[in-house]
Amino acid sequence: MELDPIWVELGLWGLFLAAFLAATVLPFSSEAVLAAATLGPWSTGTLLLVASLGNTLGGMSSYGLGRLGDMDRIARWLRTDPAKALRWQQRIERYGAWAALLTWLPVVGDPMAIALGLGRARPWPVLILMFLAKATRYWVLLAMLRQ
Repeated sequence: MELDPIWVELGLWGLFLAAFLAATVLPFSSEAVLAAATLGPWSTGTLLLVASLGNTLGGMSSYGLGRLGDMDRIARWLRTDPAKALRWQQRIERYGAWAALLTWLPVVGDPMAIALGLGRARPWPVLILMFLAKATRYWVLLAMLRQ
């Protein structure tokens, strides 16, 4: 997969933006941008922090979307079965903010963040747990890239 040069030119801001977009309902991946950034002059810690912050804030924007919306409207907008959306909301009500530890997962992570908002999970624990989960994912990825 060829990386568009604009992402490389944007440097850390490009990494932040890519990580942010990847954590929204938009189909986007930040891993290629992170891999390209490892070739730059930045330390592993800096790349980890920038990618984790961007991805967490993107996830929190999805959380906010869920918090502002109602389940039926969001289910229609995301073109998902309302019964499936109800099951997600029930899981969130059962596990609360701890479900944020799963927001790093591909495919289900973004709906999970929305469901956390719909389920009215407390924002600070969601933010902290989401950051920990996403930072761990990027840490593992960076460890593999830096070998």
